Amino acid sequence: MGVSIAHRLGHSAVFSLPAGEDDSLSVPSVLLPPEASDTERTAPPFISVFLPEFPHRQFPGQDHFQILGFIAKGSYGPIMKVKDILDEKTYAVKVLPKSEIFNRGVLEQSKEEVSIQRQLKHPFIHNLQDCWQTQRNLFIMCDYCGAGDLYTYWLLKRQFGEDEVRLFAAELGSALGFLHDLGIMHRDIKMENILLSDQGHLRLSDFGLSRRLKRGGRAFTICGTLQYMAPEVLSGGPYNHAADWWSLGIMLFSLVTGEFPVRAEPDHSAMLKKVRGFPYVLPDTFNSALVILLTELLSKNPVNRLRNLEGFKTQPFFRGTSFDSHILQKTPVEFILKLRTHPDLAAKARRGLSLDYFGNFDCDKILYSPLSPTESPTLANMDPRAATEQTIQI
Repeated sequence: MGVSIAHRLGHSAVFSLPAGEDDSLSVPSVLLPPEASDTERTAPPFISVFLPEFPHRQFPGQDHFQILGFIAKGSYGPIMKVKDILDEKTYAVKVLPKSEIFNRGVLEQSKEEVSIQRQLKHPFIHNLQDCWQTQRNLFIMCDYCGAGDLYTYWLLKRQFGEDEVRLFAAELGSALGFLHDLGIMHRDIKMENILLSDQGHLRLSDFGLSRRLKRGGRAFTICGTLQYMAPEVLSGGPYNHAADWWSLGIMLFSLVTGEFPVRAEPDHSAMLKKVRGFPYVLPDTFNSALVILLTELLSKNPVNRLRNLEGFKTQPFFRGTSFDSHILQKTPVEFILKLRTHPDLAAKARRGLSLDYFGNFDCDKILYSPLSPTESPTLANMDPRAATEQTIQI
């Protein structure tokens, strides 16, 4: 089956959506006529509300797509490994049941995710290959990264050397600079969302929380993964692209020290209190250039934070390092390739799920089973109020 996208259900979250300030995740108003009662409300078919981002077509038949296995349990549905028989390439396909999209209130965010990914072509960003919908599900198909994610390798090694971290930092910094130049915030930078190519290079993935934000714009939604969230995000904003650079700083801090600077708390208020009080001091044994880099990334005041690629590239820590993507990718990442032979790699990648969970998963049933007579192809049987919930787990 191979090692691929990690299972970390429930760690990324949207905690609140102040009205009028940030992304709208509610059902379009056309679905909810104000004069209609709950029992009288009607809705257009399942198909139209997901257009044009998700074209309507059937899932490719077994003569076109070969289902190779179940990769992971995603936030809404399964992620599967498939082979396109025609081009002989392997892909990861994320399945999003439409019922879950509406129950969680993430219709617009789901459409925005693929809309954003369509415009992203960068060596260190996970490529979107295709997306479509059937009556029951949405499908997002991306390149398959059989090497797995960075979190798995961190669990194996726990602490990376400064030269190893320098390469990670250069590749991910390049990806962030590219995103921000396009006016896009990722909002969930973490090790689990860093996939690895066959040669061990980084691929930033999972744009489920990303949003468009122009330079000078402000966001207010408290979202992301608690241990990586900047103090201005935890406090409810306003925040901007600088929050992504804080998350990068937390990731680099964890890679070089072997532990997160602050343990996760059960809610964002408790986490904010901890983050505001933590000094983020590195051991004296670390290179001074690395200490300077992390100190500037982890400035609690976003105005003083290192928050753009140009400033990042000129840090003393990167002296002599090329940020040219062709040069960075020219050499395989030997320490990652070596870890791929580790006997515990598969177990770490499963994150505690048993082999039975993977072996008993029926991919064909999800993809090819027809709608039952009791299942409506419209949204009329959905509770529209569920689509406007202000707190969701993703």
